[in-house]
Amino acid sequence: MKFALKILKDFPSFLWSGLGAIASILLFIALWDAGNQIYGDLVLPSPLETFKTLLLMLQDDSVLAEIHTTLYRASIGFGISLILGTALGLLAGFFATASMMSRPIVTILVGMPPIAWIVLAMIWFGMGDETVIFTVIVASFPIVFVGALQGTRTLDGTLKEMAQSFNFPWHMRFFDVYFPHIFSYVFPAWVGGLGMAWKIVIMAELLATSNGIGASLAVARSQLDTPTALAIVVIMIASLMFIEYIILEPIKREVELWRD
Repeated sequence: MKFALKILKDFPSFLWSGLGAIASILLFIALWDAGNQIYGDLVLPSPLETFKTLLLMLQDDSVLAEIHTTLYRASIGFGISLILGTALGLLAGFFATASMMSRPIVTILVGMPPIAWIVLAMIWFGMGDETVIFTVIVASFPIVFVGALQGTRTLDGTLKEMAQSFNFPWHMRFFDVYFPHIFSYVFPAWVGGLGMAWKIVIMAELLATSNGIGASLAVARSQLDTPTALAIVVIMIASLMFIEYIILEPIKREVELWRD
């Protein structure tokens, strides 16, 4: 409870520190508008037209249902990969044998193109939620796993010796001594895995389902409806930025206070 209250208390200062990010977004929109003036509405609709289309879409219950479907699939897939990747990565990091055994498996998962996983999942699971969720898991799992593994393998040996010499309980050793260092590796891996999950869920929906944001993007592509396609892209980017900067980043700042 105190942790949540502390995050809410520091939230205004966090928003104030994001003015630089807001400035970069405004610069991007200005460049976008310049591109519209050069190439025209068919190739690159203006930001104003795109945002008008976006507002109309958000007033449509069917569009909100598609967004909910995509968020559900991405959340389930990323949640599973986050739990499994973090747990198995920590386990592999603490045991050298497990680390060596997991290396070729991670190499296979990282080296396998996501499109290949989507095709295989379509054969195995058909055209539905299972295909999308499975693809999200196998694409984001290795990113989270490697982050947890590296965080554990790079622990300072003197910290381990200190914790052992003082006979700290295992939970104190992990949360007070090991966790701050491990978290500095795990959290960026979570963010990277989240970005991968969000991209993969759209790709999988575009190819393997008839609903979700990805399927809506496929329909817009087939109809050459560029404003709708760009509005969907804005939804994708805004959702990811909200999760990363409004939800995850304040938690990261609070947990990493020890650096100060």
